[in-house]
Amino acid sequence: MNNKFLQFLGITKKSGNLLEGYNKCEEALKYGKAKLIILSEDVSQNTKDKFENYSLRFNVPIINNGFLSEELGKILGRKEIKVLCIIDYKMSTKLIELLKQENN
Repeated sequence: MNNKFLQFLGITKKSGNLLEGYNKCEEALKYGKAKLIILSEDVSQNTKDKFENYSLRFNVPIINNGFLSEELGKILGRKEIKVLCIIDYKMSTKLIELLKQENN
């Protein structure tokens, strides 16, 4: 279903424009580096609320449905990952575009 999206997410990691994990993403948001937030469906409600608030406060788009932590982890070479952020504007725009295409 989200094959192209997940493939491009892997490319984003290889390019060094993807940060993994709660703390790294939170720091990137606070320093204005994050351009897109991606949360897994099975992230805790507290984490979801916190990153949704960051999304509004720092005007950063967020994707928080459609992916389980195992799906995200598999494409990134980990067991599971719940919080990701993209630090490159063009790559974040491309990921949003791919997700919209997949959902149509």
